[in-house]
Amino acid sequence: MRVPAIASLLLAVVCLLAPSPLRADKRLFTDAFTPAEFAARRTRVMAAIGDGVAILSGAADTPTYTKFRQNAQFFYLSGVEVPRAILVIDGRTKSSTLFLPPHGSLERSEGPLLGPDDQAKQLTGIDAVADRATFADMMKAVAAADRTVYMPFRGESLGAASSDRIRSNTTAMERDPWDERQTKEQVFEGKVRAVAGRSEIRNLDPILDEMRTIKSAAEIAAIREATRIACIGILEAMKSARPGMREYELEAVADYFFKKYNAQGPAYFALVATGANAAWPHYHQGQAELADGDLVLMDYAPDYQYYTSDITRMFPASGTFSPRQRELYGIYVKLYQAILTSIRPGPVSEGRAVAHGKMTAIMASFPFADPKIKEAATRFVARYAGPGTSWGHGIGMEVHDVSGGARDGIMKPGMVFTIEPALTIQDERIYVRLEDAIVITPSGIEHLSSGLPMEIDQIERLMREPGLADLWKGAPAALERVRR
Repeated sequence: MRVPAIASLLLAVVCLLAPSPLRADKRLFTDAFTPAEFAARRTRVMAAIGDGVAILSGAADTPTYTKFRQNAQFFYLSGVEVPRAILVIDGRTKSSTLFLPPHGSLERSEGPLLGPDDQAKQLTGIDAVADRATFADMMKAVAAADRTVYMPFRGESLGAASSDRIRSNTTAMERDPWDERQTKEQVFEGKVRAVAGRSEIRNLDPILDEMRTIKSAAEIAAIREATRIACIGILEAMKSARPGMREYELEAVADYFFKKYNAQGPAYFALVATGANAAWPHYHQGQAELADGDLVLMDYAPDYQYYTSDITRMFPASGTFSPRQRELYGIYVKLYQAILTSIRPGPVSEGRAVAHGKMTAIMASFPFADPKIKEAATRFVARYAGPGTSWGHGIGMEVHDVSGGARDGIMKPGMVFTIEPALTIQDERIYVRLEDAIVITPSGIEHLSSGLPMEIDQIERLMREPGLADLWKGAPAALERVRR
């Protein structure tokens, strides 16, 4: 064989072994939303801050081997998923600048990231991209002009975080004499104040919270998909449930489907509670064994493209409701559906009045056999006799999403929230609750989780089907010996 032929053969082998450029591609910018969607949000911020400047600090890299996740406020305005990025939105010039760290060694092991170059400007649609090291120069110019600076004051919201827990965690740190840490936002604000001179520093959170209250069509689509994935996970867990299983096994079934449909992870810890454990609304230990005769509560949803849902179903561990459970759950689901079908655009108080009328009629015709169940249902209905300002809690980038202007008691198209009223018999530690995701539309609602069964007959029929856990044949003997 001639030498050139050998060389050609070696070259062919090398080409076969080398990774294909297409197969090795790593996405540099999110595909959750278009650059135009993020630009429209920044334009609204410019209108709100007038002559001011908004400054946001992105999440930092972590000391753990976990996937990077941007904080909610920064992602909402940029879509950029680069650690330690900084975004400046200038209300006077109507332009935005993204400050990014230079390309570094981390990219050689984890793949490329956006850097301070034209590629980042082109992909993100942000007006200017600069090296993070030059951010100090911009701050000096802002200070010299006495520009008002807007910054998020609330601690950053990362995966499975929610503004209510962020606030309580911040308070706990501040009050703990052995801790007294500051949030990243508090530290960043202090650094900016030190440079800003006479510039006034204002809270940007109320502006962003107001914007985030009404979801765009693209945001609703993301929540719709998060809800679909949540429903599949819970549905398959219901099919797998059997007495003798552990709560964490149902969580594992849902986790599989969350991953299968490309969720970033759970939106909150799994609430899988069998029997009396359900009386703790946020119980999440997950170690108890399902017993014949238990009702099981499952409340779980994924973090999908930075958006979440929040869905709950209850079902009998055995697959069959007992006579008392049929009465208890039966009256609850009728009252629950009366609430669900009364939600509409406009004042919450008007919808509550409609719901109360429907529930009163249901109570009058329901064949109660157990006086304790009737008493519990009566208390449940009484809660809707007076006016109220909310049906439940918002969902969006956080499972307990920011409310913005939703506190006025007016339901507006584009609001997305859940209802989760509970019926309880406290002395028996009985707690019954469902939860569904709802979008307010101009003419009514879109019930995002309507495909997940809630009727008794539907649930019993579903639970006769094999589930994912039924396919598990057990570990090989060698692995079982290791486990023991």
